[in-house]
Amino acid sequence: MASKRATRPGLPIERTRCGWVPAGDEEYARYHDEEWGRPVQDDRHLFEMLTLEGAQAGLSWSTILRKRGAYRKAFANFDPAKVARFDARRRAALLQDAGIVRNRLKIESTVSNAQAFLAVQKEFGSFSRYLWDWVGGRPVLNGWRTRGQVPASTELSDRISRDLKKRGFRFVGSTIIYAYLQAVGVVNDHTAGCCLYQSGPAAAARVARKASRS
Repeated sequence: MASKRATRPGLPIERTRCGWVPAGDEEYARYHDEEWGRPVQDDRHLFEMLTLEGAQAGLSWSTILRKRGAYRKAFANFDPAKVARFDARRRAALLQDAGIVRNRLKIESTVSNAQAFLAVQKEFGSFSRYLWDWVGGRPVLNGWRTRGQVPASTELSDRISRDLKKRGFRFVGSTIIYAYLQAVGVVNDHTAGCCLYQSGPAAAARVARKASRS
């Protein structure tokens, strides 16, 4: 782990972050500090992150972060009810949008995933309830010591991935889903040495309380 310098107003000048945050990349640092690993229960945000994690497949996360604003514009601010109604003409237009990843399968899957997302909301009351039920409503606090210990997938992501595929979701392989769980705080994988690292029963309780209030 090393200290990563950030100079954007509102971010600490010097802060020790997880090793995957590139030195000098303020957008990455902001994402790490303000989003990654924080429990999310808002369905719109959960749909956004599911879409972006799927869009990242085969690409770098920095590429997706740079395109995030364009994605929000292209996909109706990630309102799943609106995206689910995108017709063939709207989907074809997205293939010409240089602001997003112009991959037909990824665009088509975003629309079909929105439809599957709505079905989950109808069945469970919210997608958040469906997702958090997998961990009993409490974030998994792993407490890894080093970046190398963090897995690419787990038995939990395997099970969620299989279930989502049965429900018609695409671009939801276990590796993508584990990255998603990390991003929305279902799993907290900040490592030792990171300024946001937490470990032990007391820390787990604090994370759970934050999740219940969000």
